Amino acid sequence: MTPSGQLFLQGSIAKALLKLGIPIVLINILQSAYQLTDAFWVGRLGAAQVAAVSISMPVTFLVIAIGSGFAMAGAILSAQYMGAGQQDKVNHVAAQTVLMVTLVALLLGLLGYALSPYFLTLLGVEAAVYSDALKFMHVSFIGVIFVFIYAMFQSLMRGIGQTKVPLIIVSTTVLLNFILDPLFIFGYGRFEGLGVMGAALATLVTQSLAALAGIIIFLRGRHGIQLQLKSFYPDWHYIKRAFFLGAPGSIELSTRAFGLIIMSFLVASFGTTTIAAYGVGSNILQMVMIPAMGLSMAVSTLVGQNMGAGNIKRAEQITKLASVWGLLGLSCVGAIAYLYADSLVAFFIPDDNDVITNGAQFIQVMCLSWGGIGVQLCIVAAFRASGNMLNAMVIALLSQCVVQFPAAYILSNHTELGDQGIWYSFAITNITIALIAFAWFMRGSWKKTKLTKEDKHIVQVTRETLIEEGAR
Repeated sequence: MTPSGQLFLQGSIAKALLKLGIPIVLINILQSAYQLTDAFWVGRLGAAQVAAVSISMPVTFLVIAIGSGFAMAGAILSAQYMGAGQQDKVNHVAAQTVLMVTLVALLLGLLGYALSPYFLTLLGVEAAVYSDALKFMHVSFIGVIFVFIYAMFQSLMRGIGQTKVPLIIVSTTVLLNFILDPLFIFGYGRFEGLGVMGAALATLVTQSLAALAGIIIFLRGRHGIQLQLKSFYPDWHYIKRAFFLGAPGSIELSTRAFGLIIMSFLVASFGTTTIAAYGVGSNILQMVMIPAMGLSMAVSTLVGQNMGAGNIKRAEQITKLASVWGLLGLSCVGAIAYLYADSLVAFFIPDDNDVITNGAQFIQVMCLSWGGIGVQLCIVAAFRASGNMLNAMVIALLSQCVVQFPAAYILSNHTELGDQGIWYSFAITNITIALIAFAWFMRGSWKKTKLTKEDKHIVQVTRETLIEEGAR
């Protein structure tokens, strides 16, 4: 057994969580930098422009979520064949995944572009926001194909255990995006600034470069995958299998994305200031989620490995320790955010006192419940790793459809809280879902799940892939 294997199955649980969690956190930070960079520079334009970006993001996220399962399926299958020493199959899977992802991205991008005006009309966007929101959404949907291609590249490379090259590409393009954003937004010299559309174009340029770099690397074949033109002929057996493997993840992500869209309906009804405050608060929440997601992915790897090895008690101990870390760590972060809420909002929108006040109230209402997010994510990760995919999906549905949206609607429309009711719905959801997830976990039924032979192989391959990533 390798030293890493000994640590994961027999060694210190705390060390194992840190060994896997820290690298994943670093990657997640870079992945989220695109949106945060846009938010930082667009915030210098004003509340209406921030609102335009904020109202567009959930719609584009939903489209990306629908197609994300295909890239995940490619990673699983490429890892299977790499583990079996079948390099020709690895290359075939890569080519088929590129073909499939490209076609799906083209279809979703075209539909999204054509339907953008209808999305914004359904959301009830104000006239002051509509024009910029439409421009941002149009450019974002043009870039969907590049987002999909690079996500596919990254997933396939991780599937064969290669994470250094994607990390270099992400680091480079994020830095380039930070440089291009102010140039495209505000202009320089004779080049006139494009405002909100400039932010979208800067991201489009860098994402297209990342996608191009990924394709070139595949064509050269120097990093474990070699693309050949003959492999691009549609293999319907593979496509069917990829759909079967990727559908559950896409459904769960789509549920959460659809929940964001529903929340956007409520937020938009309160006007530009509330939309901008919601956008800033969501960006800050995204930053808070980064360490929580890193911890939960480490839990998924360790629980999966120990369940496979029959170490049920250790899998339970891993989940409990990680949940305590998530609870305490995010509660401390929440306490700090409560004290400095005004400064956090002003960092994104420095010149609008109304947005700063409303955004700070959003953060202060929400942040003291962040510990519940840490608990929920760790337990859901354990459910997935043990094969209880239905549990994870039910929790997502409860969170979005049963708790948050009804609470937000009732509190904001049928009490004196107004838009503050939306903020309180976040706190209510975080605490309620954490308690439900914990109670479900303590029942212990997740430990008795019997995986099929195919499911066991998928869990094993996914676990090995994440272990390779965490060890690099």
